[in-house]
Amino acid sequence: MSAVAKPHAKAKAAKPAPAVNLPPLKDTYPELLQQVHYVQEQRDPGVFCLYQTRWVSDKAKVKVCEKSRRIGLSWGEAEDAVECAALSVADGGMDVWYIGYNKDMAIEFILDCAQWAQHMQGFAAEISEADEIFVDGDERQSVLTYSIKFASGHRITALTSNPRSLRGKQGRVIIDEAAFHTALAELLKAAMAMLIWGGEVRVISTHNGDDNPFNTLIKDVRAGRLPYSVHRITFADAVREGLYRAVCARTGKDWSAEGEAEWVAEIRAQYGDDAEEELDCVPKHGTGAFLTRDLIERSMRKGWPVVRDQRKPEFTFEPEYQRKGVILDWCEETLKPLLDELRQLRDVTSFLGADFARISDLSAFAPLVQFRDLKRRIPFIVELRGMPFQQQLQVLWYIMDRLPRFVGAALDARGLGMQMSEQTAQRYGATRILMIQATLPWYLENLPPYKAAFEDELIELPMDADVLADHRVPRVIKGVPQIPELRQQDAQKRKRHGDTFIAGAMAWHASRSLAGGTDYAYQAAPSRSNRWDGPTGDQDDDVHHSQAGAW
Repeated sequence: MSAVAKPHAKAKAAKPAPAVNLPPLKDTYPELLQQVHYVQEQRDPGVFCLYQTRWVSDKAKVKVCEKSRRIGLSWGEAEDAVECAALSVADGGMDVWYIGYNKDMAIEFILDCAQWAQHMQGFAAEISEADEIFVDGDERQSVLTYSIKFASGHRITALTSNPRSLRGKQGRVIIDEAAFHTALAELLKAAMAMLIWGGEVRVISTHNGDDNPFNTLIKDVRAGRLPYSVHRITFADAVREGLYRAVCARTGKDWSAEGEAEWVAEIRAQYGDDAEEELDCVPKHGTGAFLTRDLIERSMRKGWPVVRDQRKPEFTFEPEYQRKGVILDWCEETLKPLLDELRQLRDVTSFLGADFARISDLSAFAPLVQFRDLKRRIPFIVELRGMPFQQQLQVLWYIMDRLPRFVGAALDARGLGMQMSEQTAQRYGATRILMIQATLPWYLENLPPYKAAFEDELIELPMDADVLADHRVPRVIKGVPQIPELRQQDAQKRKRHGDTFIAGAMAWHASRSLAGGTDYAYQAAPSRSNRWDGPTGDQDDDVHHSQAGAW
């Protein structure tokens, strides 16, 4: 059997339309493509792999798929949605409602649909942006949507957020990455109600923990408790049935067994300990990932540095003046250029989050700059290993003294961090330094807003493999996001424990909690320097300045 299926023929709408000169999407909707970094040439309509053909050919009213990440199933579902909406009612056509968990997913899906519509129907699909009203009892919820209307009178509508109700809607519902929806049980209940009037439901997702409602749904279907169709597509399945061949076709590479094996090994290495859940459809026992890889990567920016420093044990016992001098020189050389650049910004305030460690783990400092539109950026992160406590404070205070319009910080005050948090509060004032005891109740109250920042695209941070791995560490255990005790290792086999995630979460918490975060009006300061506009020549620094770090 060939590894790549021939184009399936499940309805005449699947056949390519006669060639016509239609403008490419990048000319018609450049802003939408730019928002999601949509590369049209990489997502052009093409030949399905066998697993995609099996999925779209399944005519079950309700079908569920547990899948590997990034295998093109939603792209194939877009083709099937176009066929469905293009048909008349007599031929089985209906409206299609696509529900992802964020705006980017909605835009990407509707652009895929537009490409398939152009390929199969021969018309330039007009994408409309509007607010759709969803009614739930006496409540009316407005949701931003993107839609394409067909000559049949049907339309495909991609929702940018979850509706509380689908009352009054009819047709096919597609719930994509279902395991990552915050209220999946309620959403499924609303979707299933559409079956009464001949609707259809498709539920697609990567796993997100053993106790996730999506995995419960999968187990109920497999146990025969629910009369739905279920599919399972692992990364190995997808590769065996043509995924790498499709990648080669898109990128212009020649397929070879050796090249495929190397590519598979590279992909699996990228996912590391998460490969079983992300690629093999094996949910992690008793836990669910708090942040998805895609969600984190979308907020990362190339070129933003992670500054790392590691000191040998003997550095701790060098004379104090020598340690101060060495670290001050390091701060001046490494951190000052970054901080000078930030001081050129206008209409911003700044904060900082920090976690402290000494031997096994690393200390991390994450400065955060908040703009007038409330967008926050972590322009660099500092990681310190083997650094004496006094020099950690030197680095921390160096950064805080030079951040533009510094408001305050949230510092981890557990264990080793208690003394350094207290000294920092004494220096800057107790109203500006939050000394955080990160207990489970604190996690439950304060980590969800940090996650929402990624979902709402309000946070940006350096693109770095270790920072990504740190942000993948938190798990949802019995409904509470938290940091498991298990340590990870970086590429140099050094221990990590979600360090930069905690630093970022602390910085975000400080920006939400401390006064002054949204006050941009100011009066001219006296001519002498202070911590807002740079250091004076006579600083009262028992501990000199240093750089920012990670969790």
